Amino acid sequence: MTAAPFVYDIPMAVGFRGIARRSGVLFEGPAGWAEWSPFPEYDDEEAAPWLVAALECAADGFPEPVRDTVEVNGIVPALAPQAAADRAVASGCRTIKIKVAGPGSALDDDLARVRAVRAAVPEARLRIDANGGWDLATATRALEALEPLRLEYAEQPCASVNDLAALRSRHTGVLIAADESIRRASDPLRVRDAGAADVAVLKAQPIGGIRACLDLAADLGLPVVVSSAVETSVGLRAGLALAAALPELPYACGLETARLLAGDVTGEPLAPVDGALPVRDVVIDPSLLAAHRADDELRDFWLRRLARVSRIVEETR
Repeated sequence: MTAAPFVYDIPMAVGFRGIARRSGVLFEGPAGWAEWSPFPEYDDEEAAPWLVAALECAADGFPEPVRDTVEVNGIVPALAPQAAADRAVASGCRTIKIKVAGPGSALDDDLARVRAVRAAVPEARLRIDANGGWDLATATRALEALEPLRLEYAEQPCASVNDLAALRSRHTGVLIAADESIRRASDPLRVRDAGAADVAVLKAQPIGGIRACLDLAADLGLPVVVSSAVETSVGLRAGLALAAALPELPYACGLETARLLAGDVTGEPLAPVDGALPVRDVVIDPSLLAAHRADDELRDFWLRRLARVSRIVEETR
């Protein structure tokens, strides 16, 4: 790091993952700005790869891109049906990802949300993301009910690799994508070995950086969708660089997340144009940094956490 770390705190424009605000650390290195923003519930060991990823971006920059735009999916949080439909239309994207199986969310509510989005965007590709929130029986019922809506895939419908494999064997009409079973697993290749997924969802921060993701993608041998961890445009730029560097990118990526935040640290956030993000750099706006500076209590939390996790990273190098 060549400058003191900056702790940001930005409200969410819409509730997502059960959080109302997003915070994290930004710092600048010889190659540019980077973001470290593991979710607060992650322990220090799990937060360490996120820091490795940020340090890589700050020190080494991004790999050479093989494309200059990346198609992205619009994101629909766990909203009421009409609000979900309105957000899908407003995204302007040709692919829509719909959150399901959230805390306290009934299956009927999830089905109504997906049906409303399908009615609003009849030609769009639809995918759902359950974040591992269904057991195998519920996931089976859900995919049976949703199959007529022509889902592109179901992302992490169940938590365990065994359940994903069982579900995949039963429902050949709906592809299965693995996210948490890769990025939070002690063995990220198990989904491949168990035949548990058709698609791999990779996030640059949790997996330890862009180059680690490129290596993992090659080892998995599955089509990859790059997704974001609900970062500012600084963190989102790393995901965009990963998507731009992959040899093949057959699906839209989950990088439409800047619009989930009510602010950003750049005057030109990474927002899609006609459903795609141009591969470009992010310029920090000092006035927006100042506007989104965390209060002293939150800043102390993040800086103490950064010091602890930095020691873990140093010990493993």
